[in-house]
Amino acid sequence: MCRNIKVLFNFDPPVTEEEIRAASLQFVRKISGYNKPSKGNEAAFDTAVEEVAAASARLLAALETNAPMRNREEEAAKAKARAAARFGD
Repeated sequence: MCRNIKVLFNFDPPVTEEEIRAASLQFVRKISGYNKPSKGNEAAFDTAVEEVAAASARLLAALETNAPMRNREEEAAKAKARAAARFGD
């Protein structure tokens, strides 16, 4: 799993279109092996990003949970603490 792709479900405030697109871009970069595609591959790359973003938005809209909403600041603090423990900050 690409470490740069963040969980987007069950947050307050809800995920934005920009966050969905950013995660989709990271996913397509990971599976294609391109950070920035060549001109010949640019159209296919951009189409893939848009299709993944659309599918992700549909998925997030359809998911249901009984779990309490996550707080973005708390989750960021937990991630920072995990990184500090892992990398010795």
